[in-house]
Amino acid sequence: MQNPATDARPRYRERLSPSLWLLVTVAVAGPMVSLVFVPIGSTVALALGAAVSALLVLGFIAATPVVSVIGTVLRAGRAHIDTKHLGEPVALTGDDARQARGPGLPARGWHLIRGGIDGIVVVPNLDPDDPVDTWTVSTRTPDRLAAAIRAAQS
Repeated sequence: MQNPATDARPRYRERLSPSLWLLVTVAVAGPMVSLVFVPIGSTVALALGAAVSALLVLGFIAATPVVSVIGTVLRAGRAHIDTKHLGEPVALTGDDARQARGPGLPARGWHLIRGGIDGIVVVPNLDPDDPVDTWTVSTRTPDRLAAAIRAAQS
């Protein structure tokens, strides 16, 4: 058995999972469903409510996007790009990240932004054939993502 190439190992991987507050909010749909089915029977209502809550929470967790740098490829959700086409990544937090997500957000960029995640990495796209100017990606550890992109570029 051969060892995998060093470029095939993930340099960075993060699942942008929803916050606990959002999952609790989604789970509240279960008791509402239970109330609708109480006239049929309390056992049926409780079972349906619990099932709806569990399915919604699991669905929200399963649908969360993944940000990764594997080999020389940056993946942000469904999109991917080779890091040779990217410029210098900029890691932002706090007010700088808020500015980058709001008024500073480029209209012709790829955006993977998640609420509740403060950090942002903005990377210019240098490929002249690509209509996307920049990649703006939410991350909980912007310094680590920026470092992984830099490492993949070298």
